[in-house]
Amino acid sequence: MYIESVPNRQSPPAVLLRESRREGGKIKKRTVANLSDWPTDLVEGLRTLLKGGVAVDRAEQALTISRSLPHGHVAAVVGMAEQLGLPKLLIGRRNRPADRRSRDLVLAMIAQRIIQPCSKLATVRALNAETAASSLNGRLGLGEVREHEVYAALDWLVARQPHIESALANRHLSEGTLMLYDVSSSYLEGRCCELARHGYSRDHRGDRPQIVYGLLCDPEGVPIAVEVFEGDTADPTTLISQINKLKKRFGLARVVLVGDRGMITSKRIREELEPAGLDWITALRAPAIRQLVDDGPLQLSLFDDRDLAEIAAPEQFPGERLVVCRNPELADERGRKREALLSATERALDKVKKAVQRRRAPLRGEAEIGQAVGAVLDRHKMAKHFEITITENSFSYRRKTDSIAAEARMDGIYVVRTNVPAESLSAEQAVRAYKSLGQVERAFRSLKTVDLAIRPVFHWAADRVRAHVFLCMLAYYVEAHMRQRLAPLLFDDHDPKGAEAERASVVAPAERSEAATRKAATRRTDHDLPVHSFHTLLADLGTLCLNTVSMPSNPAYSFDQPTQPTPLQAKAFELLGVSP
Repeated sequence: MYIESVPNRQSPPAVLLRESRREGGKIKKRTVANLSDWPTDLVEGLRTLLKGGVAVDRAEQALTISRSLPHGHVAAVVGMAEQLGLPKLLIGRRNRPADRRSRDLVLAMIAQRIIQPCSKLATVRALNAETAASSLNGRLGLGEVREHEVYAALDWLVARQPHIESALANRHLSEGTLMLYDVSSSYLEGRCCELARHGYSRDHRGDRPQIVYGLLCDPEGVPIAVEVFEGDTADPTTLISQINKLKKRFGLARVVLVGDRGMITSKRIREELEPAGLDWITALRAPAIRQLVDDGPLQLSLFDDRDLAEIAAPEQFPGERLVVCRNPELADERGRKREALLSATERALDKVKKAVQRRRAPLRGEAEIGQAVGAVLDRHKMAKHFEITITENSFSYRRKTDSIAAEARMDGIYVVRTNVPAESLSAEQAVRAYKSLGQVERAFRSLKTVDLAIRPVFHWAADRVRAHVFLCMLAYYVEAHMRQRLAPLLFDDHDPKGAEAERASVVAPAERSEAATRKAATRRTDHDLPVHSFHTLLADLGTLCLNTVSMPSNPAYSFDQPTQPTPLQAKAFELLGVSP
């Protein structure tokens, strides 16, 4: 039997209880009762019974939601990781139960680092079913997670790091490819780690020991490998290990290594890159540029009608190509910044001058006055532009106008140097390659502050620190691909080709495409959805919950049911190619 609604012209449809049977190959229907006068809930209850269900008196007795966990961000991150083949990448050819368990825990830590960065102990609490902060435990089938398992998984990961990085290199690199390399640092908690050293702190935390780590990326800024060094390691000295990694572990005979001017120095080129047979792209430091101007190869009149030119300086840089560029906007910015620093220095020097001239308790003595003046000059780094006169009871200063004018002439000028021949790499391509180091800077920003919170580092054992940094790199590997696919919903520019087409010159600052500008101005996407940052979009996806539903009439039976996605969430899952 079944219930059928039959249209009845302008009148309400007739609700009929019918049965059907087959006679001679034909289906015969018979109306058992007319239910048109029955209440709707009674009809639906009977319909449920006829389908094999159970009818109840009230709706709340039908289903009970025993638990609801944030799920959408878990589905997005884990689904993206699985699309990238990360589970297979982590475990390789190993298939022992212990390896599978370690792989799942590492995958869970990567996902948790993207969803909500926290310490490993907090990660254990977030993963366990009883204290779960999301559906991540159930999504990966982790069961009970103990602290010692998480630390054992970190040890397993750091042992697998060379194999995983080699697999990433095989996936993303090829002969003759560009490799982006840069270095950053992060501070540590505690003083027991053998890698912890006091050095130049990019985090402005000179009170803390730190580690230094170098990141290798492909031309798109996708991370390939990371290596951790002692905290007082100078940037250029990290280069030799990267050369060995490229040549020996990755097996690449010809690579163009792109690094900043503080990394790839003339000494490193001469002693490390040239013997290894690697090509390179870097830039000149300011003193070398001034030397080119003074010696004649670089004529400032080159920029009268253009912003890029290629020159040669065989005496100073034999066998190299020099691409000189001048960015007027950068020149204006540097001039503005220099004037602001000069003015700030003068205001501080005026305070010292008043202290020397005051009647009560004046500042006296060359040493005391010099110490106060030195503190001011060191703060703003403008000593080269001031002439200082100090005696036992007086102090005066004046600007060095010639020095300031000489520096102003060089504003906005930078020189890209490379040994790659012109037939393989044009001048414009060399400049664009050097500027692509901004992709690594973006990776560092995401790793350190914006999304993944690599710092502070709480581990004390050196291998645990290395595992933590590598774990964060793998998290950024997943995030970078997610950002690329989700770009239409983010403030990121989702039309890079359009942005490049609108750019007047490779030397000019990067331009946002018309579509990205419109999206930023209206705060709405092309599909009329609200625009998000990556972090807030993940938070929005997290509002899609996974409900554990049971029936009071049969408590032993339960099932998981996600909530209905909003239009924004549905679009995000569509872009990722992931089902919630």
